[in-house]
Amino acid sequence: MIRRLQIVASTSLIALIFLCITWELWLAPLKPGGSWLVLKGLFLLAPLFGILRGRRYTYQWLSLFVLLYLMEGLVRATSEHGVSQTLAVLETALATLLFVSVVAYCRLTRGRAG
Repeated sequence: MIRRLQIVASTSLIALIFLCITWELWLAPLKPGGSWLVLKGLFLLAPLFGILRGRRYTYQWLSLFVLLYLMEGLVRATSEHGVSQTLAVLETALATLLFVSVVAYCRLTRGRAG
């Protein structure tokens, strides 16, 4: 079960990184040619290796950090239209999946070192 949660967390994190970067550079940027919001995808690279290695501390702080992406997705899903709205719904789904898997991993590995 723990291994499955690692796979789900890793996959959803990588998908969220790609979504954020492609959204703000090519799919529906705020300004033609891209915007500085692409940096939101780059911030997700910080926990990537800790998640891939199964470091519990990284899972713990990512559970708080990912809430920013969930919040952004919810706001943009309700305030934007067209492609941006669809991408925001996808961001919300990925952030929710990441949050649930990270919290479940932390609960199951409670009391273990790492």
